[in-house]
Amino acid sequence: MKTLVVRTAVVGALLSAWWLPADAQQGRSDPAPRAPSTVGADSLAIPTFVIGVGDVLTVTFWRDQRLSGDVLVRPDGRISLPLLNDLPAAGRTPEELAATLAVAAAKFITESDVTVTVKEVHSRRVFVVGEVATPGAITLSGDMNVLQAIAVAGGLHEYADRKNIVVLRTEHGQEKRLKFNYEDVVKGKNLKQNILLQPGDTVVVP
Repeated sequence: MKTLVVRTAVVGALLSAWWLPADAQQGRSDPAPRAPSTVGADSLAIPTFVIGVGDVLTVTFWRDQRLSGDVLVRPDGRISLPLLNDLPAAGRTPEELAATLAVAAAKFITESDVTVTVKEVHSRRVFVVGEVATPGAITLSGDMNVLQAIAVAGGLHEYADRKNIVVLRTEHGQEKRLKFNYEDVVKGKNLKQNILLQPGDTVVVP
């Protein structure tokens, strides 16, 4: 009987230890705290597109197709829609414009659920002219500096004046002339002059 009692007690102790959580087996009542996540919402932020002159927009009213269609942003920065007449668009995001259209259409339809999508982008363009292989307009799909724009334009001609390239930029109604020395930049000198281009800039290669 004594042998049976001892064996039963040992088996019971082993089963109790097997069923207990690891923390309890080690004498801890609470698990170790976890480090907070370092991934924030800002790390996934996407740059917002701003509507500009020349862009083509698709406006869709889900409850009234009469107000829907493709519209061009005119040189004055406005668009025209049936019943709504002229509304400002340039300088706004598609979401901001959609909110404005919803308010304007509320007097004509009960549920003004509207979306604005950009069908064609023409406002974000720069121009490369002069002694390059393919002068003309370049659409800015992202950041682009002067050296990259020249490369997209096919590179410089043999007799291009590489040291006296100029970027023409209009700010607050005033034209600025920004010098660019191609020879210095490709050698890693004075890299500050290899600026990021802005919509409307013109790179002149004499």
